[in-house]
Amino acid sequence: MDFSITTVQSDLFWEDKKANFKLFAEAIQKTSEKSRLIILPEMFTTGFSMNAKKLAEEMNGHSIHWMIKQSEITKKHIVGSLIIKENGCFFNRLVVVSPNGKISFYDKKHLFSYASEDKNYTSGNKELIVSIEGIKIAFFICYDLRFPVWCRNYQLKYDVAVYIANWPEKRKEHWSSLLKARAIENQSFVIGVNRIGRDGNNIEYSGDSAVYDYLGKKISTTKTREQKTENLFLNMDNLHEYRLKFPAHLDADEFKIQ
Repeated sequence: MDFSITTVQSDLFWEDKKANFKLFAEAIQKTSEKSRLIILPEMFTTGFSMNAKKLAEEMNGHSIHWMIKQSEITKKHIVGSLIIKENGCFFNRLVVVSPNGKISFYDKKHLFSYASEDKNYTSGNKELIVSIEGIKIAFFICYDLRFPVWCRNYQLKYDVAVYIANWPEKRKEHWSSLLKARAIENQSFVIGVNRIGRDGNNIEYSGDSAVYDYLGKKISTTKTREQKTENLFLNMDNLHEYRLKFPAHLDADEFKIQ
Protein backbone atom coordinates (compact mmCIF):
# COMPACT_ATOMS: atom_id res chain seq x y z
CA MET A 1 0.00 0.00 0.00
CA ASP A 2 1.27 3.45 -0.95
CA PHE A 3 0.41 6.41 1.25
CA SER A 4 0.68 9.75 -0.55
CA ILE A 5 1.78 12.92 1.25
CA THR A 6 2.64 16.49 0.25
CA THR A 7 5.34 18.68 1.79
CA VAL A 8 5.37 22.46 1.38
CA GLN A 9 8.74 24.14 1.86
CA SER A 10 8.23 27.89 1.70
CA ASP A 11 9.35 31.32 2.75
CA LEU A 12 7.03 33.07 5.23
CA PHE A 13 5.87 36.66 5.44
CA TRP A 14 6.82 37.94 8.89
CA GLU A 15 3.74 38.29 11.12
CA ASP A 16 1.53 38.78 8.05
CA LYS A 17 -1.27 36.22 8.15
CA LYS A 18 -3.12 37.49 5.10
CA ALA A 19 -0.04 37.23 2.87
CA ASN A 20 0.77 33.75 4.19
CA PHE A 21 -2.77 32.52 3.58
CA LYS A 22 -2.46 33.62 -0.05
CA LEU A 23 0.99 32.04 -0.36
CA PHE A 24 -0.08 28.65 0.97
CA ALA A 25 -3.41 28.61 -0.86
CA GLU A 26 -1.40 28.82 -4.09
CA ALA A 27 1.09 26.17 -2.92
CA ILE A 28 -1.70 23.78 -1.97
CA GLN A 29 -3.07 23.96 -5.53
CA LYS A 30 0.04 22.03 -6.63
CA THR A 31 -0.91 19.07 -4.46
CA SER A 32 -1.31 15.68 -6.11
CA GLU A 33 -4.88 14.41 -6.37
CA LYS A 34 -3.78 11.21 -4.62
CA SER A 35 -2.22 13.00 -1.64
CA ARG A 36 -3.89 12.34 1.70
CA LEU A 37 -1.89 14.74 3.90
CA ILE A 38 -0.55 18.26 3.22
CA ILE A 39 2.22 19.37 5.60
CA LEU A 40 2.94 23.06 6.22
CA PRO A 41 5.80 24.52 8.34
CA GLU A 42 5.73 25.52 12.00
CA MET A 43 3.89 28.82 12.68
CA PHE A 44 3.03 29.01 8.99
CA THR A 45 0.76 32.03 9.47
CA THR A 46 3.33 34.30 11.18
CA GLY A 47 6.84 32.88 11.27
CA PHE A 48 8.51 31.92 14.56
CA SER A 49 7.41 34.98 16.51
CA MET A 50 7.44 35.58 20.25
CA ASN A 51 4.80 38.29 19.79
CA ALA A 52 2.09 35.96 21.09
CA LYS A 53 -0.16 38.59 22.66
CA LYS A 54 -0.55 40.40 19.34
CA LEU A 55 -0.78 37.39 17.03
CA ALA A 56 -2.65 34.73 19.01
CA GLU A 57 -6.07 33.46 17.97
CA GLU A 58 -8.56 31.16 19.62
CA MET A 59 -9.51 27.80 18.15
CA ASN A 60 -12.54 29.35 16.45
CA GLY A 61 -10.40 32.04 14.82
CA HIS A 62 -9.75 32.86 11.18
CA SER A 63 -6.65 30.67 10.80
CA ILE A 64 -8.46 27.51 11.88
CA HIS A 65 -11.37 28.35 9.57
CA TRP A 66 -8.90 28.84 6.72
CA MET A 67 -7.43 25.39 7.35
CA ILE A 68 -10.90 23.85 7.47
CA LYS A 69 -11.81 25.50 4.17
CA GLN A 70 -8.61 24.32 2.46
CA SER A 71 -9.16 20.79 3.75
CA GLU A 72 -12.73 20.79 2.46
CA ILE A 73 -11.67 22.12 -0.96
CA THR A 74 -8.82 19.65 -1.44
CA LYS A 75 -10.46 16.73 0.41
CA LYS A 76 -7.15 16.17 2.21
CA HIS A 77 -5.86 16.40 5.76
CA ILE A 78 -3.83 19.56 6.42
CA VAL A 79 -1.34 20.14 9.24
CA GLY A 80 0.58 23.21 10.40
CA SER A 81 1.18 25.06 13.65
CA LEU A 82 0.02 28.48 14.76
CA ILE A 83 -0.19 30.69 17.84
CA ILE A 84 -3.25 29.84 19.93
CA LYS A 85 -4.62 31.48 23.07
CA GLU A 86 -6.55 29.26 25.47
CA ASN A 87 -7.46 29.70 29.13
CA GLY A 88 -5.16 32.71 29.41
CA CYS A 89 -2.13 30.83 28.03
CA PHE A 90 -0.39 30.91 24.66
CA PHE A 91 0.55 27.74 22.78
CA ASN A 92 2.62 26.86 19.74
CA ARG A 93 -0.12 24.50 18.59
CA LEU A 94 0.09 21.98 15.76
CA VAL A 95 -3.34 21.48 14.25
CA VAL A 96 -4.47 18.62 12.02
CA VAL A 97 -7.69 19.26 10.10
CA SER A 98 -9.50 16.45 8.30
CA PRO A 99 -11.81 16.85 5.27
CA ASN A 100 -14.83 16.08 7.45
CA GLY A 101 -13.97 19.02 9.71
CA LYS A 102 -12.51 17.03 12.61
CA ILE A 103 -9.70 18.88 14.40
CA SER A 104 -6.85 17.27 16.35
CA PHE A 105 -4.01 19.20 17.97
CA TYR A 106 -0.67 18.94 19.73
CA ASP A 107 0.92 21.64 21.89
CA LYS A 108 4.69 21.78 21.48
CA LYS A 109 6.33 19.88 24.32
CA HIS A 110 9.90 21.19 24.12
CA LEU A 111 9.94 24.96 23.98
CA PHE A 112 13.08 26.59 22.56
CA SER A 113 14.49 28.45 25.57
CA TYR A 114 17.40 29.78 23.49
CA ALA A 115 14.85 32.06 21.76
CA SER A 116 12.75 32.62 24.94
CA GLU A 117 9.91 30.50 23.63
CA ASP A 118 9.50 29.10 27.15
CA LYS A 119 8.87 32.63 28.46
CA ASN A 120 6.15 33.37 25.93
CA TYR A 121 4.39 30.04 25.48
CA THR A 122 3.11 27.17 27.61
CA SER A 123 4.40 23.69 26.84
CA GLY A 124 2.15 20.73 26.15
CA ASN A 125 2.44 17.27 27.65
CA LYS A 126 0.28 15.07 25.44
CA GLU A 127 1.39 13.29 22.28
CA LEU A 128 -0.67 13.25 19.10
CA ILE A 129 -1.05 10.22 16.83
CA VAL A 130 -3.66 10.42 14.09
CA SER A 131 -4.80 7.50 11.95
CA ILE A 132 -5.34 8.38 8.29
CA GLU A 133 -6.62 5.49 6.19
CA GLY A 134 -5.16 3.10 8.75
CA ILE A 135 -1.71 4.75 8.72
CA LYS A 136 -0.66 5.89 12.21
CA ILE A 137 1.04 9.30 12.09
CA ALA A 138 2.77 10.99 15.03
CA PHE A 139 3.21 14.77 15.00
CA PHE A 140 5.98 16.86 16.55
CA ILE A 141 7.27 20.44 16.35
CA CYS A 142 10.84 21.54 15.60
CA TYR A 143 12.88 21.40 18.85
CA ASP A 144 11.11 18.13 19.79
CA LEU A 145 13.42 16.50 17.26
CA ARG A 146 16.35 16.78 19.68
CA PHE A 147 14.64 14.68 22.35
CA PRO A 148 14.49 11.02 21.27
CA VAL A 149 12.70 9.76 24.38
CA TRP A 150 9.68 11.97 23.68
CA CYS A 151 9.67 10.83 20.05
CA ARG A 152 10.30 7.14 20.77
CA ASN A 153 8.17 4.75 18.74
CA TYR A 154 7.48 2.48 21.69
CA GLN A 155 5.76 -0.77 20.64
CA LEU A 156 5.48 0.62 17.09
CA LYS A 157 2.69 3.02 18.01
CA TYR A 158 3.22 4.96 14.78
CA ASP A 159 4.22 4.34 11.15
CA VAL A 160 5.16 7.90 10.18
CA ALA A 161 6.60 10.75 12.25
CA VAL A 162 6.08 14.34 11.07
CA TYR A 163 8.26 17.22 12.27
CA ILE A 164 7.29 20.75 11.24
CA ALA A 165 9.85 23.45 11.92
CA ASN A 166 11.43 26.88 11.71
CA TRP A 167 14.95 25.43 12.01
CA PRO A 168 17.78 27.95 11.36
CA GLU A 169 20.31 27.36 8.61
CA LYS A 170 23.29 27.55 10.98
CA ARG A 171 22.15 24.26 12.56
CA LYS A 172 21.10 22.57 9.32
CA GLU A 173 23.46 19.61 9.82
CA HIS A 174 21.76 18.88 13.15
CA TRP A 175 18.35 18.95 11.44
CA SER A 176 19.30 16.51 8.69
CA SER A 177 21.24 14.17 10.97
CA LEU A 178 18.51 13.99 13.61
CA LEU A 179 15.73 13.36 11.08
CA LYS A 180 17.70 10.43 9.69
CA ALA A 181 18.47 9.11 13.18
CA ARG A 182 14.81 9.26 14.24
CA ALA A 183 13.85 7.24 11.15
CA ILE A 184 16.42 4.51 11.78
CA GLU A 185 15.94 4.13 15.53
CA ASN A 186 12.14 4.15 15.32
CA GLN A 187 11.79 2.02 12.17
CA SER A 188 9.39 4.50 10.64
CA PHE A 189 9.13 7.02 7.86
CA VAL A 190 10.16 10.49 9.03
CA ILE A 191 9.01 13.70 7.38
CA GLY A 192 10.65 17.03 8.18
CA VAL A 193 9.13 20.23 6.78
CA ASN A 194 11.07 23.44 7.37
CA ARG A 195 10.75 27.00 6.12
CA ILE A 196 13.18 29.01 3.96
CA GLY A 197 14.08 32.69 3.79
CA ARG A 198 14.86 35.31 6.44
CA ASP A 199 12.56 36.14 9.34
CA GLY A 200 11.87 39.39 11.19
CA ASN A 201 14.72 38.67 13.60
CA ASN A 202 17.20 38.42 10.71
CA ILE A 203 17.52 34.64 11.10
CA GLU A 204 18.18 32.66 7.91
CA TYR A 205 16.45 29.38 7.08
CA SER A 206 17.65 27.04 4.33
CA GLY A 207 14.74 24.61 4.48
CA ASP A 208 16.37 21.23 3.86
CA SER A 209 12.94 19.64 4.17
CA ALA A 210 13.27 15.90 3.74
CA VAL A 211 11.56 12.53 3.91
CA TYR A 212 13.51 9.50 5.13
CA ASP A 213 12.43 5.90 5.02
CA TYR A 214 12.84 3.38 7.85
CA LEU A 215 16.38 2.54 6.66
CA GLY A 216 17.46 6.17 6.87
CA LYS A 217 17.42 6.61 3.10
CA LYS A 218 16.35 10.03 1.86
CA ILE A 219 13.50 9.64 -0.63
CA SER A 220 12.56 13.29 -1.22
CA THR A 221 14.05 15.71 -3.74
CA THR A 222 13.31 19.18 -2.33
CA LYS A 223 16.51 21.22 -2.47
CA THR A 224 18.07 23.70 -0.06
CA ARG A 225 16.32 27.13 -0.24
CA GLU A 226 13.87 25.83 -2.85
CA GLN A 227 10.28 27.06 -2.76
CA LYS A 228 8.55 23.78 -3.51
CA THR A 229 5.44 21.69 -3.07
CA GLU A 230 6.55 18.04 -3.30
CA ASN A 231 4.29 15.01 -3.61
CA LEU A 232 5.62 11.65 -2.41
CA PHE A 233 4.50 8.06 -1.94
CA LEU A 234 5.40 6.10 1.20
CA ASN A 235 5.40 2.33 0.64
CA MET A 236 3.77 0.97 3.78
CA ASP A 237 3.99 -2.68 2.71
CA ASN A 238 7.78 -2.42 2.56
CA LEU A 239 7.82 -0.83 6.01
CA HIS A 240 5.78 -3.61 7.60
CA GLU A 241 7.82 -6.30 5.82
CA TYR A 242 11.07 -4.80 7.13
CA ARG A 243 9.73 -4.65 10.69
CA LEU A 244 8.88 -8.36 10.50
CA LYS A 245 12.32 -9.28 9.16
CA PHE A 246 14.24 -7.08 11.59
CA PRO A 247 12.06 -6.66 14.73
CA ALA A 248 14.42 -4.46 16.73
CA HIS A 249 11.46 -2.98 18.58
CA LEU A 250 11.07 -6.25 20.48
CA ASP A 251 14.36 -5.56 22.26
CA ALA A 252 13.56 -1.95 23.13
CA ASP A 253 13.79 -0.66 26.69
CA GLU A 254 10.58 -0.12 28.58
CA PHE A 255 10.05 3.36 30.02
CA LYS A 256 7.39 5.79 31.13
CA ILE A 257 7.49 9.57 30.76
CA GLN A 258 6.44 11.26 33.99
